[in-house]
Amino acid sequence: MGGLSEDLSSTTLHLDSDNNQRVYFVPYRWWKDAHDSLTGDADGERGLPFLASPGSSYAGPMKIINNIFNSDLVFNLKREEDSSQNSENGEVGISGRDYALVSGEMWVQALKWHIDSKSSTRNGGSFSVAEANIADVYPLQLRLSIQREANLLGVRISKKDNVVELFRRACKIFNIESELLRIWDFSGQTISFFSNSNMQRQSDQEVLLELQVYGLSDFIKCKEGKKDELANSILGNSSGTSLAMNGASGTGSSGCFFVNSSVFSGSSREAGSLGLTGLQNLGNTCFMNSALQCLVHTPKLVDYFLGDYDKEINYDNPLGMNGEIALAFGDLLRKLWAPGASPVAPRTFKSKLARFAPQFSGFNQHDSQELLAFLLDGLHEDLNRVKKKPYVEAKDGDGRPDNDIADEYWQNHLARSDSIIVDVCQGQYKSTLVCPVCKKVSTTFDPFMYLSLPLPSTTMRTMTLTVVNTDGSTPTPYTITVPKSGKWEDLIKALSIKCSLREDETLLVAEVYNYRIIRYLEEPADSLSLIRDGDRLVAYRLAKDDEQVPLVVFMHQRIEEQYINGKHSTIPKAFGFPLLTKLPSAFNGSDIQDIYKKLLSPFQVSTQYALEENHTSDIDTIEKTREEENGTNSPSACVIDPLRSEDGVSSPSDADFQFYTTDEKGTIKGSEIQVGESLVGSEKSKRLYVLVSWPEKQIERYDTRLLTSLPEVFKSSFFTKRPQESVSLYKCLEGFLQEEPLGPEDMWFCPSCKKHCQASKKLDLWRLPEILVIHLKRFSYSRFLKNKLETYVDFPVDDLDLSMYVAYKNDQTCTRYVLYAISNHYGSMGGGHYTAFVHQGGDQWYDFDDSHVNPIGLDKIKSSAAYVLFYRRVVA
Repeated sequence: MGGLSEDLSSTTLHLDSDNNQRVYFVPYRWWKDAHDSLTGDADGERGLPFLASPGSSYAGPMKIINNIFNSDLVFNLKREEDSSQNSENGEVGISGRDYALVSGEMWVQALKWHIDSKSSTRNGGSFSVAEANIADVYPLQLRLSIQREANLLGVRISKKDNVVELFRRACKIFNIESELLRIWDFSGQTISFFSNSNMQRQSDQEVLLELQVYGLSDFIKCKEGKKDELANSILGNSSGTSLAMNGASGTGSSGCFFVNSSVFSGSSREAGSLGLTGLQNLGNTCFMNSALQCLVHTPKLVDYFLGDYDKEINYDNPLGMNGEIALAFGDLLRKLWAPGASPVAPRTFKSKLARFAPQFSGFNQHDSQELLAFLLDGLHEDLNRVKKKPYVEAKDGDGRPDNDIADEYWQNHLARSDSIIVDVCQGQYKSTLVCPVCKKVSTTFDPFMYLSLPLPSTTMRTMTLTVVNTDGSTPTPYTITVPKSGKWEDLIKALSIKCSLREDETLLVAEVYNYRIIRYLEEPADSLSLIRDGDRLVAYRLAKDDEQVPLVVFMHQRIEEQYINGKHSTIPKAFGFPLLTKLPSAFNGSDIQDIYKKLLSPFQVSTQYALEENHTSDIDTIEKTREEENGTNSPSACVIDPLRSEDGVSSPSDADFQFYTTDEKGTIKGSEIQVGESLVGSEKSKRLYVLVSWPEKQIERYDTRLLTSLPEVFKSSFFTKRPQESVSLYKCLEGFLQEEPLGPEDMWFCPSCKKHCQASKKLDLWRLPEILVIHLKRFSYSRFLKNKLETYVDFPVDDLDLSMYVAYKNDQTCTRYVLYAISNHYGSMGGGHYTAFVHQGGDQWYDFDDSHVNPIGLDKIKSSAAYVLFYRRVVA
């Protein structure tokens, strides 16, 4: 274990229980099977054997009385000199009363061998500490003393130092009344006890040693019956010693790992389960906690940082951080994987992060993927095995096979970058650029640490348009979904289906602004990106004609009275969206008025007014017949006046509409259109623009609110969200790999043309990493707008198959992956929250929400909050 440090307040020495040098107490046969198989030498290292015998807690005249009232478990260990004979006869370990003391590294290797042996017979998988079900580990506190005259090692296990349930287990394990108990020390720990000068000076000097007990009983479950008892036994610890958390004991010794009461009370996880430790939120650090939990549960990284990783720290790398990021991360990982650990406050790591990456300083919310990218790169540089990077120059392919070029690029990369991060997390993709002018092809093979995939479904947008009919039916808004980068013909097709357009009908779409049509959207090839969410669109449903016929566009105007400085005045004011329909080949003023009133019929608010209008039409018909009989046909005689006196004589009235010719903007009030006047449209546009002046009584007869309510294409508010979109992860990958032209800001310099050009770029996966990190690009940024995409991505959990997406077909490379961690983001960009989902053996997943760790069902793993996915390759 490390050195001994003396506690000045007592006669107890605390062993420095560095994570690297922990001592594990395991069944001897379990250890021996693994050791013999790994070394191939059954007669190799045997360790120091000790035989247990009854002992006494106290000496002197009060020995008998003290032993009666003291319930501590006490025994002695004496070294056996002739134990090799027992071993040769095959008696060791068979009785189940033989145990071994091994170091942490030995324990991991033995555990790996046992799990791999089981996995190989089951599914060919391989073991990692992060994946194995190793919850059957719990700490046990022992007090050791040396009796020099008898050359004995005294052992005392006290209730004061241990939880009641763990003390009971110890009594069963170390019961030496019925049969012999042997302990074989392979850790070298006992030698350090006997050689320690402090212990040799005082015979009553005790050393507090923590054993990590493994493989001797089922792990503790937090059942209701046990939880309170365990918690109370800790809270009621009469020794007055505060139980330590993550290496800090109540006496100030940082060397001992004690079980904390929070492990047993107020937590849904199982006590002693390794790796199920939360991270305290230091203030908007959920983004950091989420990324860290995913990394500290990455299989090969766990094994690496639980080992002697500090030997590979590159302190001379100018691109590194003097090993400080690697050391801080390694220390944090070990605390999180400590048996029985309580939630860890990552203050040291946070301070190191802020020092080397000031963008993460303070307590603002940040992006977990950005932190992940920095941390992976920082760990790589701190742990880069290359001390002096050679200069390498990329060579052109010159027609060589891609395999040769890719291998050359990869070897050049490894010559400068060689670390555990490269070993585990880095892959290689092929990048192909083609000049649009000379067709020059440039191929490079570049490394990648993660894949940032676009969300193809985000190219879809919802749009609302109002369809106006010319048959007298009410205008109706329709919401459709179209490709965001689509053409105008895509919108027309979707809207035609939505409104059940007949084959003999067509749609004319126009944008309305300030109560007038500012443009017609008639070009099928125009991009939909020209339409903004705040625009208002009207689709006029018209009859389909083989030849061009003129259109009439009606704009509405009402007269408002105002009093300015006591003077009465009237001003015209536009309102409502324009009404539009087709005209017959020959028409006059009477036709214009009839068409307009038919278009207004859906907006009538009273049947009384409707009857009056019908009555007026009948009178008009009679008058027209009389005029024809009398041979008169003057325009003045044909003016429609719906109001009549009782004797049938017409009188002037302001109750009817007045029609005027105007321009497309509706700003010019031309001559008034008379009933019998023949009209023609604009020769340029084949459209007749008419301004209709509404008298006050007509305003009362129609519901003008319907005429003025025109919804936006998409109105965003706190309560309205775009419909949930869904896309498969494979579609995202296809979008990432598809060929596309470079943007104007990413122009490529063509070596043949000797100038920059907008080349086309194609990516292909070439070499896959062992750990594949996939970043879903949910956040979009522009100069004025930040947006989060809530698209639901359907990603595989147990079988991500990339065989169809790898350009380099190698039978030796497995292309199948399983998911083991997810970094989630909930809410909006400004006030969101990050969590992590982590797989912990079998079908069990856990939700890491800062300091809270709870089981979560497999059915809840997939959600629209998934942001960064962590996959590990399945060993074939």
